[in-house]
Amino acid sequence: MTVAISIGAVTLPLGDVWGIVWHHVTGRGAAGDPAADQIVWNFRTPRVVLAALVGAGLAVSGAVLQTVVSNPLADPVVLGFSYGATLGAVLVITLGSGAALAGLGVSAAAFLGAVAAGALVFALGRRRGRMAPTRLVLAGVAVGYVFLSATSYVQLQATPTELRTVMFWMLGSVAGARWDQLPAVTVVVLAGTALLTLFGRRLNVLLAGDDSATALGVDVNRLRALLLVLSALLTGTVIAVAGSIGFVGLMIPHLVRLTLGADHRRLLPLTALLGALYLVLVDLLSRTLDRPNELPLGILTALLGAPFFLWLLRRNKGLD
Repeated sequence: MTVAISIGAVTLPLGDVWGIVWHHVTGRGAAGDPAADQIVWNFRTPRVVLAALVGAGLAVSGAVLQTVVSNPLADPVVLGFSYGATLGAVLVITLGSGAALAGLGVSAAAFLGAVAAGALVFALGRRRGRMAPTRLVLAGVAVGYVFLSATSYVQLQATPTELRTVMFWMLGSVAGARWDQLPAVTVVVLAGTALLTLFGRRLNVLLAGDDSATALGVDVNRLRALLLVLSALLTGTVIAVAGSIGFVGLMIPHLVRLTLGADHRRLLPLTALLGALYLVLVDLLSRTLDRPNELPLGILTALLGAPFFLWLLRRNKGLD
């Protein structure tokens, strides 16, 4: 994260970065050059911290969803959460102040869209009071396409300026991150990760199958419902501030499982850490590969994630 803060259009020594951050956090030491202080503390540090939080949130949500629906290819995109958030944000961007959706901003509308998508998937995935993993995945795909179609229709009504904003948001970015955005996201990501980790034993039991979990005293339907709600809240919060970013929730949990096993008590904290590191590095690439232009995060995560997805398909013989 320190390296990511130091590199940009103006590259700063690591020592200067540490000095500026230390001064603002503790009040000790000198802030140094005002221009460097402005770059480090007001522009780059909140951006890097937000990238870490978004990466952690998406990775943890993906890990939980893969267990909940018993599908190694599940993530917030597959279950429609990301498309719901996208529709909410695009409505506010294109309709503007004339239809500010009861005073909601882009972030709030995106959050509500993700929660609405999660509620629909939850409702459609139930049958006779039970929640079937296969139905959840199919419901997520169907709901995602409905929200995507609605988003496409709204885009047709947008002006060229609005369309550019919409496209950049849909592909994901942490540019323009502000300190006032971070407290809420920090609380949700840290509390959500900690709470889901407390469910680690029950998530491990789910891996053994519904019959085994029920025999061990776990209310499978109630557990799935609770985990879906927590995942939707976590996903909605991070997408609301960074846009739709794919493949993080699919790729990172598998990398951790391949190296450290599937015990969720270890898997979830380490997935959060690796997800944070991964998106910080992707964001660094997005603003340095084509300087002074900036690439949306979704382009790079897709370039890195799609080959991994195909490799996973070939490797997982259980999908046959």
